[in-house]
Amino acid sequence: MKVYEYEKLEKATENFSQSRLIGKGSHGCVYKGILEDGEIIAVKKQSLGLQKIQDNSKLENEVSVLSSLSKNSFIVNFLGMSHHDDDSSKKETFLIMEYLPNGTLYQMLHAQNNILPNWPKRAQIAIQVSKSIQFLHHAKPNSIVHRDIKSANILFDSNWNAKLADLGLALRMKNDCEKHDEDDSPSHPSNSVTRPAGTIGYLDPAYTKPSKLSTKNDVFSFGVLLFEIMSSRKAIDVSKSPVSIVDWATKLIKEGRALEICDKRMHVPWYMEATIKNMLSIATRCVSQKKIARPSIEEVVREMENVIIEPIKYPLWNILRGLTLLKRKRKRCKKKCSIITTTNVTKTCAQHEGKVEIDMSSRRKLLIREILADKFTD
Repeated sequence: MKVYEYEKLEKATENFSQSRLIGKGSHGCVYKGILEDGEIIAVKKQSLGLQKIQDNSKLENEVSVLSSLSKNSFIVNFLGMSHHDDDSSKKETFLIMEYLPNGTLYQMLHAQNNILPNWPKRAQIAIQVSKSIQFLHHAKPNSIVHRDIKSANILFDSNWNAKLADLGLALRMKNDCEKHDEDDSPSHPSNSVTRPAGTIGYLDPAYTKPSKLSTKNDVFSFGVLLFEIMSSRKAIDVSKSPVSIVDWATKLIKEGRALEICDKRMHVPWYMEATIKNMLSIATRCVSQKKIARPSIEEVVREMENVIIEPIKYPLWNILRGLTLLKRKRKRCKKKCSIITTTNVTKTCAQHEGKVEIDMSSRRKLLIREILADKFTD
């Protein structure tokens, strides 16, 4: 693990200037830094509250977790750390990470002036986040529970790929995670004194005490995030009723109105309807009140790859499917026409057949324009 000189970080961030502040949370602030060689980095510094009580535990925990992981394209890249001892005998810890220039998923979904992600992009983001969680749950020697999956902790690199960040609350489990999910046994003696933590709205309601720590806690949070990605509605919004996105979305799904969850500012193309419904179905299972009814993150990733990736990766397949259905409609029309013997009815049917032919041609052009426009629009 690389150790950075504090003086170089101070210079890189212009003495942690407010103009370099790019992120802020309850545990720390993140600053953009430019090193002497031109490398751009992100430097995480303790919040003022934690500095006052000299609590380095969150950043040191994040350093411990990140340094134990191999590099992964779905997790923010950890570069190193730094320490600083000031004149008052206070010791500060700094976390250095790769700089991700395109903000957070929260900003993308909720900022007024942002260009909204299209539906294929939303599905891609969901898959990338699910794979980041899968990577943590498959960590060796034991699974890691993030405990704070939310849109504000999803960052975008220069290519607009999503990466999971902020592992300050993450905990490593000792017992086998699958066994733990089934019997709710304590996960680790050291975790037994670690109180439940997370963000209201995303936090698993079943995570009421330390012994309830489970990988299924992250699965619940991911389900909330899926609803947020699809609707662009905040996890908790006191201006709406119900205030909880989970209560609102699950009610609509039970009433057979799943597509009403979709962001009203974005048209839903017909070829994305099945994909969106599949994602909402996954989200519903993830937020089940019973942990045993929730899928594992492996099941989530597998289902997404089976029912979501292919239609997005090969959108022309959807065009061919639509044209095939129209072709079958034509054949049914011809079959009906063939049993009619009167001249007038035959003419009428022929006219109808011609109309189907024209409609199909128009529909083909419309579908191609619609899909290409949605596919390549940011």
